[in-house]
Amino acid sequence: MQNEQFVRRTEMPASAETVFRWHERPGAFERLAPPWDRVELVEQTGGIRDGARVILRVGPLHQKWIAEHRNYVPGRSFQDVQTSGPFAHWEHTHSVEPIDDHRCILEDRIEYRLPAGKVGNTVGGGMVRSMLDRMFRYRHEVTADDVAAIQQQKDQTMSTIGVTGASGMVGSTIIPMLTTAGHSAIRFVRREAEAEDERQWSPSEPQLDPASFEGLDAVIHLAGENIGDSRWTSAKKQRIRDSRVDGTRRLAEALAKLESPPGTLVCASATGFYGDRGDEVLTEQSEAGTGFLAEVCQEWEAAAGPARDAGIRVVHVRLGVVLSPKGGALQKMLLPFKLGGGGVIGSGQQYWSWVTLDDAAAIFVRAATDRSVEGPVNAVAPNPVTNREFTKTLAGVLHRPAIIPMPAFAARLALGEMADELLLSSARVEPGQLMAAGYTFRYPELEGALRHLLGRQQ
Repeated sequence: MQNEQFVRRTEMPASAETVFRWHERPGAFERLAPPWDRVELVEQTGGIRDGARVILRVGPLHQKWIAEHRNYVPGRSFQDVQTSGPFAHWEHTHSVEPIDDHRCILEDRIEYRLPAGKVGNTVGGGMVRSMLDRMFRYRHEVTADDVAAIQQQKDQTMSTIGVTGASGMVGSTIIPMLTTAGHSAIRFVRREAEAEDERQWSPSEPQLDPASFEGLDAVIHLAGENIGDSRWTSAKKQRIRDSRVDGTRRLAEALAKLESPPGTLVCASATGFYGDRGDEVLTEQSEAGTGFLAEVCQEWEAAAGPARDAGIRVVHVRLGVVLSPKGGALQKMLLPFKLGGGGVIGSGQQYWSWVTLDDAAAIFVRAATDRSVEGPVNAVAPNPVTNREFTKTLAGVLHRPAIIPMPAFAARLALGEMADELLLSSARVEPGQLMAAGYTFRYPELEGALRHLLGRQQ
């Protein structure tokens, strides 16, 4: 039976050399994996040169897929060929074609054949072509955004950057974003370090060993208790506070003791700093609000004081609602909305200041590498929306009704105090520092962001 062919070609805003080098660096596979796909990277050896191998587990049945790289042409192309997996034949050629010194064409060309011959093609042919179209549209968008960010910062020196909380949703996106840009990323882990790019640390210890942080140009500090995974008991609230405030203070003290400390400490914070403020427009200069999260955020940011006093540039990235189908609020909302059970929460008038996962990660990278950025930074898209607008947009992208509201009392009954602080409070936050620094948002509008994240492009 004749092979099917799929081709996607996209102009990239960077040279062929830059785009090809991005694909060669560690982390490219993680950056290209669509967040809605069930794909697990089991093993990757040898980069993209001939003989390198990738082992994946794909789909709901975790089927093993083994691909081997072949026909590597430096700076121009390489192939991955399935040696075992779900297709009867799969040959994927990645290539870049120069247009000029600042642009190129990225082409993905796939020759494939489904199992079971004509029957397989009749049953699954349309679904596979749709899957490939969604996947490679996403992959090309990510590649274009990443190389555009590299071009914007092309004169900067490559850095060695430590990341705490590297296994979390934001941290696991920051790491490959750093490495594909050419930086070296060091993961701080609580277990025993097992790889060259890992160092062990114990943030609950009364004192941290400063030697663990030797040789770093910057530290991105994300570690902290998950605030949205369970009800806020007194013990849970204490863990939320201690993991952020005490952990940050111990880290800042350790960095301050070094003879040659990192030049930069980027600490996560949150727009919870502002509390419940209705439709008041909030900037980095706005005063702190009231409530549990506002108090935690104030203490959290103050805990970095020892690093600031030691002359380290300190940035506090105040994250809004981070959107990704891999975790957080959007992941929790997807199933009820897909089933037609979504609706506004409370009055629906409360502002949700949101940001896509890729923008959140890129903001941390920018904060770590751009010396002009300092102090609080609102990590939110420039177009916050009310909960009612968010509900309508998500339902529209999913082609589902959104007619089953969650009254405020029901949210409080289900989640307790967490409902008031995370779902019912309103923070209309603007990214003033980022706009002044010339940061370009990948997804400034909610509909475009959701379509990208969910693979629901029009």
